[in-house]
Amino acid sequence: MLNTKKRMPRRLSRQYGSVLIESLVAVVIFSMGVLSLVGLQSAMLKNSNDNRYRAEAQLIAQTHIANMMAFGGNAATYVSQVDRERIKSQLPNGTLNFSAITNSMITVTVGWQLPGGRQHQVNASSYLFNVD
Repeated sequence: MLNTKKRMPRRLSRQYGSVLIESLVAVVIFSMGVLSLVGLQSAMLKNSNDNRYRAEAQLIAQTHIANMMAFGGNAATYVSQVDRERIKSQLPNGTLNFSAITNSMITVTVGWQLPGGRQHQVNASSYLFNVD
């Protein structure tokens, strides 16, 4: 009988399984890359939400200053009529404060805090003049 089975050289037989190890290493490297991309995406989403709330708070503060200017010289009357609870529907745990620095300058402070996050706030100041 003829021996039809070819014998592989001894050197090549030691390399069996090396492709499997190389592919496992490639899968580990690929999965680490995917995990880092997921982490980057979650950080970008958090920063996007922070910027959205900051822009909303700045808009609220500037709107109140503009309303005080339009209300005339009596800013105290406007401040007493402001619904401070409304901001809680606009910003998470929102706060709204008015403070007069001088007789003609007012500062509006808008704050918010995400659950489990730190407190943020935005200030807007302006001079109010009586125009008669």
